[in-house]
Amino acid sequence: MGPLHPKLVILGRDGVLNVYREDHVKAPEEWQPVPGALEAVARLNHAGWHAVVATNQAGIGRGLVDMGALNAVHRRMMQALAENGGRIDAVFFCPHTPEAGCDCRKPSPGLMLKIAERYGLEGELANVPMVCDTARDLQAAQAAGCQPHLLLTGRAAGLGADELAHWCAGIEGVQLHADLGAFVDFLLSREDEALGLAGAGSRPGALPRH
Repeated sequence: MGPLHPKLVILGRDGVLNVYREDHVKAPEEWQPVPGALEAVARLNHAGWHAVVATNQAGIGRGLVDMGALNAVHRRMMQALAENGGRIDAVFFCPHTPEAGCDCRKPSPGLMLKIAERYGLEGELANVPMVCDTARDLQAAQAAGCQPHLLLTGRAAGLGADELAHWCAGIEGVQLHADLGAFVDFLLSREDEALGLAGAGSRPGALPRH
């Protein structure tokens, strides 16, 4: 990625930023952050990274959630992030059910390709980490050419080693992290190593992980 391109991370929403609900997040009060996730986004931002969300929202296609409710949920998310010093640049979502056969519902790469177009990163997603909590999202990361990272929160929480191996089978270069904070630790440490610094603690103005 050239120096004029933004440092970009693509995040899932449910199970990555907020607690996953089988019945969908239908209202702002049902959006509950995963512990430490909001602070992790703030640390990313503070280090110069942009974060965008790519999320399947089939509840819209199923009539369980309308656009007004989805927008209200995302306002709640943005407010909670702001209160913790973080921000999400944009939310890209697929409103379709699996039966619709669209190209934007993960595991298809459509959302990531739209993000690449928005940020001028067409053909350069190999430099963009994608943070996932499902096998479907890992498949989408691979299809789009992103770096696949799996959090052991949300739907991946509590999986045994065999199940994790099955999820990751055929996905090249998957990195596992306990949660979003652990992913940020990894990313910033890798960045510091690339810059020839001693470690994350030597980053000027670095925010500690809580």
